[in-house]
Amino acid sequence: MNRDRQAGPVDRPGEFPTEPLGRAVPAGAAELTQPIAVGDTSGPPPDPDAEQTQVIPKPSAGSRGPSLLKASSTMAIATLISRVTGFGWKFVLAMIIGFGVANDSFTVANTLPNSIFELLLGGVLTSVVVPVLVSAAKSDPDGGEAYVQRLLSIAAIILGAGTVLSLFAAPLLTAIFVTPGDSSNQPLVTAFAYLLLPQILFYGASALFSAILQSKQVFGPPVWAPVMNNLVVLATLGVYALIPGELTLDPVRMSDPHLLTLGIGVTVGVLVQAAYQIPALRKTGFRFQWRLEWDSRLSEFGALTAWMLGYVAISMVGLAVLTRVGTGAAGGAWSIYTYAWMLLQLPYGVIGFSVMTAILPRMSAAAADRDYPKLIEDLSLGNRLSTVALLPIAAVMTALGVPLALALFSLGAASSRAEDLGFAIAVSAFGVLPYAITMMQMRAFNAMKDARTPTMIMLIMTVVKIALAIAVPLVLPAEDVVYGLTVVNSFGFVIGWLVGEVWLRHRLGPLGSRRLLATLGKTTLASVIGGLVAWGVAYGVDGAIAGDAGLGTGWLQLIAGGLIGLAVIFGLMHVLRVAELQPAFGRLATALRRR
Repeated sequence: MNRDRQAGPVDRPGEFPTEPLGRAVPAGAAELTQPIAVGDTSGPPPDPDAEQTQVIPKPSAGSRGPSLLKASSTMAIATLISRVTGFGWKFVLAMIIGFGVANDSFTVANTLPNSIFELLLGGVLTSVVVPVLVSAAKSDPDGGEAYVQRLLSIAAIILGAGTVLSLFAAPLLTAIFVTPGDSSNQPLVTAFAYLLLPQILFYGASALFSAILQSKQVFGPPVWAPVMNNLVVLATLGVYALIPGELTLDPVRMSDPHLLTLGIGVTVGVLVQAAYQIPALRKTGFRFQWRLEWDSRLSEFGALTAWMLGYVAISMVGLAVLTRVGTGAAGGAWSIYTYAWMLLQLPYGVIGFSVMTAILPRMSAAAADRDYPKLIEDLSLGNRLSTVALLPIAAVMTALGVPLALALFSLGAASSRAEDLGFAIAVSAFGVLPYAITMMQMRAFNAMKDARTPTMIMLIMTVVKIALAIAVPLVLPAEDVVYGLTVVNSFGFVIGWLVGEVWLRHRLGPLGSRRLLATLGKTTLASVIGGLVAWGVAYGVDGAIAGDAGLGTGWLQLIAGGLIGLAVIFGLMHVLRVAELQPAFGRLATALRRR
């Protein structure tokens, strides 16, 4: 609840929206509603449901190809770097403080600003601002400048008041998200919250600046701003590592230099994310002036805004329940859950989101023309491409979850829980494809300017997740609760996929599911066999190496098992003639013949 507000629907804990791919969603809450064009990974950890609903305007007929291509290339590069640096600082954090109560406390506290921002203004900004700004720029005599000034003035008051109230309510917010007990540290979460909640104001400023620049066709600064955020956080962690001693957990002291460095440094990162865009704003000729009168155009989206706020609120309830279950289990459970979801989101962020970005304009244009057969065709293509790209990776992550975690986290304070993280990845990797398809379905409804149905899908998913999450501690010992939560999160997207399929069929009629099922069946068969081969190779490597499993063993297992497993999978998909891969196989065969 990031995201990765830049893309980043995507980096928060991963279960419910509130980061990025955009703002590197804080674990579980972050990635909530960001403009699809931007991606960030600097916010709280990733949030699976973090992809918020939004209105997608029909592409302008006059759009110039070269400019669009250049902007898309810039955004793709910036998004990739944002995800790499966003993962980088979370990786460094785990190396320094490990997977324990300290990481749990920081993760929960870093989720709060993003979640509250989404509830205050985030969903409204995503759905309303860019379309209205473009309209105002075309229709107003001053190019929409007065309107933008009114928007910034009103937003500043709302966000400022929300930030102040949140700071006063920090202990209450902590009590909502954290279960008291030996496995959690409410005072530490509250202390971090006091330092991190000012991010609410800075996230809002960043989102507004980004929307204004995008409406003026300026894309560079908004997509690079999250990278600046991540670099500041990496520098902060470098300073943290140089401070003698460790973070004091009992008693918690606000004067603790470790606490102050981490809390203030991460908040400064979000401030830099907003400030980085100001020079570009000034270059466009924009100047800020206080204007407190309301603009009726903001009221035109009342119904859409209400549904989007409902979407955010439902997500926050789900996130709060899962967070309480996680923090009430063994220490470190919530941070392991968050990191597992973050790693599982990477394939989607790099591949699935690219597929969605390519398909989305086509679906939007078809919906605007009411050409529903074309919309169905594009949706089916997007789902099939996601299947052949993501299912093989999910199979390998299932087989090699433990080697993956050992390869990445066998250094520093995180090494003692690396195997736990790896097992959490392995048991929940099945959710990668359902997550991607659920998000694709959400976008299809968005393309039809339907915010109600995605909210209802989110409600059903959240009810299922809450019911199962509450049951997890009743059937599993405390040390295994984290595995149950990761399975529940992934299963929630299976439910979302099925419910979305039913409602799309009701809305559009037959969806051409036979082609998807054929592709899914062939790819599943190949992926299962390849996954077993990958596991066998990794097992063989482990048996051939004397000593305890660790960094070196993990990398050998990951590289050998991953390469051979994927080769087997795609080889079998070729033999099975998976239609979506035939063009790629054809080009490869032609290139080999030429050589």
